[in-house]
Amino acid sequence: MPIKIPNSLPATQILDNENIFVMTQYRALRQDIRPLRIAILNLMPTKIVTETQLLRMLSNSPIQVEVELVQLSSHVSKNTSPEHLLAFYKSFDEIKDQRFDGLIITGAPVELLSFDEVDYWDELCTIMEWSKRHVFSTLHICWGAQAALYYHYGVPKYSLSQKQFGIFWHEVLNKKCPLVRGFDDYFLAPHSRHTEIKRQDIEKIGDLEILCESSKAGVFIVVQKTGRQIYITGHLEYDSETLATEYFRDVDKGLDIEIPQNYFPNNDPKIPAPLMWRAHASLLFSNWLNYYVYQTTPYDLDHLETMDIKYETPNYTV
Repeated sequence: MPIKIPNSLPATQILDNENIFVMTQYRALRQDIRPLRIAILNLMPTKIVTETQLLRMLSNSPIQVEVELVQLSSHVSKNTSPEHLLAFYKSFDEIKDQRFDGLIITGAPVELLSFDEVDYWDELCTIMEWSKRHVFSTLHICWGAQAALYYHYGVPKYSLSQKQFGIFWHEVLNKKCPLVRGFDDYFLAPHSRHTEIKRQDIEKIGDLEILCESSKAGVFIVVQKTGRQIYITGHLEYDSETLATEYFRDVDKGLDIEIPQNYFPNNDPKIPAPLMWRAHASLLFSNWLNYYVYQTTPYDLDHLETMDIKYETPNYTV
């Protein structure tokens, strides 16, 4: 998919070097089509890494995407330069009167805090409520998924005795759902978290369906049956070296951290980990954009509040 992003965004050169089609603003303006408008609320401290990973995932489809990077006003990022944020990010106040085809809410390294202890919880709640009226389909990742399930449905999170850290096998439970169209019966995906949600809590809510889960890592993908909200507890967007970076960071800090499971060959951190989940990651994001956004979102976004996706019988009209 041609991603419309600023010419000078660091991700532009990185993705271009990977032979991924990136459309600069100049070229995009010359195409007479309405691009999909996707907002990314980036809660991760390493924002450049995360934005590059997500833009890579959004590139695998033939339609144009216009990305708006969003940051919180109630939290000051310590790991990203103010110049980068000023140049490429907007605050929620700057975009709150707009409407978007899709929204991605990332994870955040605050999972050991209770939700109301997070310093930007009130602003995040405002954005999650806003998304119900201003966004057609929202994709929540890791802690972002836990936060949204708690906000929208009261689903609690539980602390784990040991960090869920590594690459795990997952089973597709509903093969007819377009979000996993083309998936193998089993697939690998990374996890990196200290908390979890539980199947029994999701099953109490008739509006939700567990789409994929792991015998080791638990619930993985949960969908709201209208298709307007999707929750992913892991990190399919991760690069091959992301877990290694997290592992060596914690080792350097002297933290008690286990080697990520099923990740380093022979469990040897000196051997680079292979990338074993990219195909399913790309497929999931392209399925979301196609079946949950492009095929179903109204051309005039002012009408999106009254529409629902019925993913059992997808609407293929634009």
